Amino acid sequence: MLSPQAVHNGETPSPHHRILTPQFHSTVTLRKLRRFNSLILVFRLAAFAFSLASSVFMVTNSRGSDSPHWFDFDAFRFVFAANAIVALYSLFEMGVSVWEISTGATLFPEILQVWFDFGHDQVFAYLLLSADSAGTALAKTLKGTDTCKASNSFCVQSDISVALGFAGFMFLGFSSLLSGFRVVCYIINGSRFHL
Repeated sequence: MLSPQAVHNGETPSPHHRILTPQFHSTVTLRKLRRFNSLILVFRLAAFAFSLASSVFMVTNSRGSDSPHWFDFDAFRFVFAANAIVALYSLFEMGVSVWEISTGATLFPEILQVWFDFGHDQVFAYLLLSADSAGTALAKTLKGTDTCKASNSFCVQSDISVALGFAGFMFLGFSSLLSGFRVVCYIINGSRFHL
């Protein structure tokens, strides 16, 4: 393999040998990358908080033996399950973000991490959107029935749970946009960094 000095002197390297130079990042670039990673962490934290709150509101939505229970309705079970799954996923991704901020490296190999984040953000965002849409349709249907007339607090708490799920979807959507940006940077630059 030829040294960088030999290449600089005009000698051409063999096509089978590549000279790998370490990527240089200035202090300003490193600060921008840290801010970008911190923004992703904030969005993941918000998605975790809203999804967890939504699942807690749904699972505690029972007033006694004579009132309706959330698990009697398929759509509300779907809302609980989707929000619990997204809360667990967001907790894992928060750990991955903290790891990346503190070490400057990804948990998995870079190409795997970029596609893992983007793919899972997409899947779980659509899962949350479909669950909360089903919960909204059921909550709207229940408004005109005896269920909400007999136990108004059940319907109000169901509405709150669904609304919190939509907020979780919104922040997971923001995370998905940023992880999509990283995928594009990786495709263009060969690195998840845009700078």
